[in-house]
Amino acid sequence: MTNQEVEEFYTKLKSELEKTTVFPAEYLYKFILPSGEEKRAAIRAVFAGTTASIEEKPSSTGKYTAYSIRLKVQDPDEVIAYYKEAGKIEGIISL
Repeated sequence: MTNQEVEEFYTKLKSELEKTTVFPAEYLYKFILPSGEEKRAAIRAVFAGTTASIEEKPSSTGKYTAYSIRLKVQDPDEVIAYYKEAGKIEGIISL
């Protein structure tokens, strides 16, 4: 995706969140990452210092790990800020 496409995506996400969610709210983030301690530490670092609940589920082959992360957020901008920070991790897939 180009930078413009990414920004358009986040603008649309913010609009949808404003329409469908009453903030503050518990938000569920879902990510898939290649398995490994480095990636595990990287995703945990994004949510370090928060009250996030992080669940991990390895794929059947063990090549990937799915992360479900629940966090109370104050507004759509906070939701997007965590997505942007997580998006810096190489190989991450946001669901």
